[in-house]
Amino acid sequence: MEQKKVRTIADIAQIAGVSKSTVSRALSDSPLISEETRARIQAIASQHQFQINLPASRLSKQRSSTLAFVMQCECAKFSVEDLFSLEILGAITNAAAEQGYDLLMVNIAPDAQDWVQDYYFTGRVDGFILMTSVHKTSHVRSLIKHQAPFIAWGNPLPLEMFNYIKGDNIRGGRLATQHLIERGRHNIAFIGGPADDIEVNQRFQGYCQALEQAGLPFEPQRVAYGDFSSQSGAAAMQALLERQPNLDGVFVNSDIMAIAAIRILQQHGRRVPRDVAVVGYDDVSMAAFATPPLTTIRQNIPEIGKKLVQSLIAYLDDGITHQLTMPVELIVRSSS
Repeated sequence: MEQKKVRTIADIAQIAGVSKSTVSRALSDSPLISEETRARIQAIASQHQFQINLPASRLSKQRSSTLAFVMQCECAKFSVEDLFSLEILGAITNAAAEQGYDLLMVNIAPDAQDWVQDYYFTGRVDGFILMTSVHKTSHVRSLIKHQAPFIAWGNPLPLEMFNYIKGDNIRGGRLATQHLIERGRHNIAFIGGPADDIEVNQRFQGYCQALEQAGLPFEPQRVAYGDFSSQSGAAAMQALLERQPNLDGVFVNSDIMAIAAIRILQQHGRRVPRDVAVVGYDDVSMAAFATPPLTTIRQNIPEIGKKLVQSLIAYLDDGITHQLTMPVELIVRSSS
């Protein structure tokens, strides 16, 4: 039988029969454990060619007390329209301050090559918080390559081992679509963010699951994609109405896109929710004040920000990889 590959401190801990914190201390040559235990764990790690994250180990001794918030927006430029990222940024800033950390906002150009070295190896930041980006996959690969401590919102590389926190996107897509079906809608469209975004695809899975469970057919002509901006939400809704004028429900992958989609529906004389029911995603602050107030899938933004910061700082301390799926919930308002 092929031997299981040892990839994490947890794997070493299981083999050695000790806690993950004991493994972390042993691999960092901590004096807090016995020499015998330290030698035994290091021998197991050597046998399996496992190494603790050295940058994290070094940073535990000398830090800048600054974290980098990495953005490269889906829209053409970062703007106040990107409410989800702005609200996450606020939550992260508050959480970092509570932990005694400053936050540096970093906008990475699509063709940037040396950004990890510029910020990390110069000692400007201790680690990176990586947000939604069309270049998230390449950013993650760069951080892994340079062994720089980071945590990502979402998981663009499911087979890689790194810190991430993600929403329960499949459940979110299923809840949104089930709600529309329960409201008596049968011709339900899907408006997503970028088609190659893993989170968008997971929400699409949930949408398809709900249709199948209800015995409703999937129609490719009822699917459109954008880039999470209001302009793309409006364009996607316009295209769907031209292709499928009999739509009676729409699940939209962001609140900003959903509010723009409602505007297009109203311009075409469609009453929301009487003619077309709409469900958004995220529950940004604007959602409750839309016309009509937007039914949406809530991602707990304050809690997400807190967990991103806490998990990254914990990783700086112990080198243990943190991976977490945050729950989502349906918030019913007047748009459905």
